[in-house]
Amino acid sequence: MPQAFYILFGAAFTIGASIGAGRLALRRLKLPLYKQEELGFAFLIGAALLSLVLFGLATAHLLYKGVFLAIGALLMWRGWRRPADLPDLPALPRNWIWWTVPPIAVFGALYLCHAMAPEMSPDGSAYHLGLVAKYYRDRGFSAITTNIYANLSQGVDLLYLVPFAFGRHSSAALLHLSFLPALCLLMVCYGKRFGFPKAALVGALFVFFTPVVGIDAASAYIDVAVACILFGLYYLVQLWDAVRARQVLIAIGILCGFAIGAKYTAFIGAVYVAGFLLWRKQWKPIVLVAAVAAIWVTPWLVKNTIVVGNPVSPFANRIFKNPYVHISFEEEYSQRMRQYELPDRRLIPLEVTIKGQALGGLIGPLFLLAPVALVAFRSPHGARLLIATLVFGSIYATNIGTRFLIPALPFLSLVMAQAVTRIPPLAILLVLAHAISAWPPIMAKYCDTYAWRLDRVLFKQAIRKESEHGFLDRKWPAYSVAQLIERAVPKGGQVLTFNQTGEAYTTRDIRVVYQSASNAVLGGVLLTPTIPQYQPVRWLEFTIPEQRVRKVRIVQTAANSPDHFTVNEFRVFHKGRELPREPRWRLRANPYPWGVQDAFDNSRLTFWGSWQALYPGMFIEADFGQPELVDRVGIEATHAVSAIRIKLEYEDSGGKIQTVAEPHEIEIAPPLDMRREATEIVKSRGAGYLLIHENDFLAKDMEAAPERWGLVKLGDSWGFRLYAIR
Repeated sequence: MPQAFYILFGAAFTIGASIGAGRLALRRLKLPLYKQEELGFAFLIGAALLSLVLFGLATAHLLYKGVFLAIGALLMWRGWRRPADLPDLPALPRNWIWWTVPPIAVFGALYLCHAMAPEMSPDGSAYHLGLVAKYYRDRGFSAITTNIYANLSQGVDLLYLVPFAFGRHSSAALLHLSFLPALCLLMVCYGKRFGFPKAALVGALFVFFTPVVGIDAASAYIDVAVACILFGLYYLVQLWDAVRARQVLIAIGILCGFAIGAKYTAFIGAVYVAGFLLWRKQWKPIVLVAAVAAIWVTPWLVKNTIVVGNPVSPFANRIFKNPYVHISFEEEYSQRMRQYELPDRRLIPLEVTIKGQALGGLIGPLFLLAPVALVAFRSPHGARLLIATLVFGSIYATNIGTRFLIPALPFLSLVMAQAVTRIPPLAILLVLAHAISAWPPIMAKYCDTYAWRLDRVLFKQAIRKESEHGFLDRKWPAYSVAQLIERAVPKGGQVLTFNQTGEAYTTRDIRVVYQSASNAVLGGVLLTPTIPQYQPVRWLEFTIPEQRVRKVRIVQTAANSPDHFTVNEFRVFHKGRELPREPRWRLRANPYPWGVQDAFDNSRLTFWGSWQALYPGMFIEADFGQPELVDRVGIEATHAVSAIRIKLEYEDSGGKIQTVAEPHEIEIAPPLDMRREATEIVKSRGAGYLLIHENDFLAKDMEAAPERWGLVKLGDSWGFRLYAIR
């Protein structure tokens, strides 16, 4: 039971500090708000301010529980005084309230218990809280270059630092849940202010009972928080349009910056604001909003520029070239997020409304009625809400996972509600039907078996009548695997794996192959010994008249192929003797200038790669620093790059560039057994441990002959095997 207290305290303390900070700001701004609006906007604007403070503390390495207590207590002491003389919004009719109380209470209990129960969401228990836990252990930011998720803006994640310090993982999830009632409150207030209170209540309930919203809100994710910020931003834009007050623009700038600082895709909020102001032919307000928003956005851009050389990493790597994220990864990742495993995009409506497995969650069969929203087009705010639905829903094209619809749902729900509340009994019936269809036992009858959803009320787990360890060890494989790593891997040890796992439950560094360029290289090294296509069995050789040469360059000339240009070894000869590599050699490569030394290290396992599709002009070059006698130049490559076409360019003794157009190709034998060398390379680059799942390509080979790999098995859990490299 004490743990339940700390969970509640951590979340409540953070909420209180946010409201305190927000009320201090609102007093300064003197926004023309009603009493009911003031609470919602105080929470949102205060959360933005608190997030900025936490960024400063993380930068200064001052993430301590005592610092949180002092700042939070000060904010609540100074801020928890309601501004005087705020008017009330019109009240809803009592008969439109009483019927909502039972379903709200039932689902509220479901969400509360799930949030307080041990955290076991896929991303929450991996990178969301994994990074929060690391920042808290390190007392601030550290230079993380092996995890792309550390490069994302983390404005909401930083808020989790405070509840995590007191109530750990569940307290952070409970804080995220608080954004759901805040969103619903703002939706109702919006309808009351602009003349459609009943429809606003119905729309808020549509959102509240939506299955993917419920499980997302009750997990340590950020999607519901971002949706709340974006709706608050939209609300303030409509308020500004009504009152044209300068202080409203400042509040718009705060939420605009906080949205982008919370999630990159929330830049759509800035697009909406700019578009609206341009439509109203208001140029100066755009400058003010941008200047305020920059206060929240700039710190993240500067952090990424310093750590990984790309302000918007892990994206735009073609523009901001860096050694930490490959262009090919960005392109493949973006394509994967746009497609998932759906064979046909026409299946999306059924997947997101009823099935829920392929796209990670469902919004419920109610939203199959979404076209009724068009009926509200002629209502005073119907057209604006429909446009907002399209604008905020446009980011769904970048990732078709169901939860990426959440930012658009408040707007869609409001216009749908405006349409159906023209027949009040129909509106009530749809709300209750939506709630019933979202109740776990009912939902299980029509959705896919493994749809991401809430499946039961976790009351015993919430109050810790069943221990956190016991429940997670029984139900959540990622936790058990993380605990195995925690027991078997010493402090400072790094674990390389092909699969994301419960990083939030271990203090050891987990390096997932797809999460950085350096990890991807090690993954390729590990796979090479057992995949013939990856093995360097092609020798592409150029012969030239014996002469003194200062520089040699292999140039790739093919185009229109998804292959990459990779070179395992670049060798230069004179009379059958390979020129030894000298410190004076200057090595260059294009388009990826990093890692070129891997093609000159006498290891056929390591390689330099372009890490993007072929185009003419890619090259790898060795400048000897002085003329050297040369008569033969060649590269070792694999059949995985069969589409490459290369030529040799060399600088002769007279300084002229000579060209040899076609290489002679020979098939050579692969090294006898590269397994031990592969793990030695992995260990030499920091990862002394491997976590392999039984379905990974390497699993059977490693399990059958760990000694050939130089591995010692430390344990297994839920199909994962942990090895130490000896």
